[in-house]
Amino acid sequence: MSHFFKRTFQRYFKVNMQQAAAADRNKEAILEVLRKYLSADFNGYFLEIASGTGQHVTHFAEHFKQATFQPSDFDPLHLNSITAYISHHKLSNVKPPSKIDITVPVTSWPGMINAATCDVIYNANMVHISPWETAVGLFDAAGALLKPDGLLITYGPYAEDGVLEPDSNVRFDQSLKARDPSWGIRDIKDLKVLADKNRIQLIEKIAMPANNKTLIWKKSS
Repeated sequence: MSHFFKRTFQRYFKVNMQQAAAADRNKEAILEVLRKYLSADFNGYFLEIASGTGQHVTHFAEHFKQATFQPSDFDPLHLNSITAYISHHKLSNVKPPSKIDITVPVTSWPGMINAATCDVIYNANMVHISPWETAVGLFDAAGALLKPDGLLITYGPYAEDGVLEPDSNVRFDQSLKARDPSWGIRDIKDLKVLADKNRIQLIEKIAMPANNKTLIWKKSS
């Protein structure tokens, strides 16, 4: 490749690499949680739903080099950004991103993933910045796609048994609902109802920086 085309190629991907400040702040803390549940030589299939910019999936893939990562999103700009991050980091263990609408059944997904083939499904900061149907779709997908004993790992702010703390999360919830009444911070007890329908159990709640939590869910064997 000539220097001109190489520079043009590099500029193209840098332009498409979106950056979310929150993703940069929390990626290392979430990685530490993953290390608790996944061995250093983990070689399973890791599906990320709503990958956003691609910062998380590429960061995790750099540390679990034997695993296969499948990012996804519905927004074309995010799909371009994910592709750019994969190229920038030269990651051979991350597949091209799939355009997935989490509100439709997995049987309708392009390049459909076969049932019970995922070791891990990961989702961060989606269910509170989208309608409730995305939470329903996420747990339905996990029920269909996770292997027995597979993990669903979710990250974000949550209420517990009707209590939302601290005040900053209350204000955040109000701002979300002001933007769209169908948005809002979800209660863990409501997510458990969705999980039960899909033979999934909550096994751990991990406090995270900035008043967030990582929830570890496990598919029944």
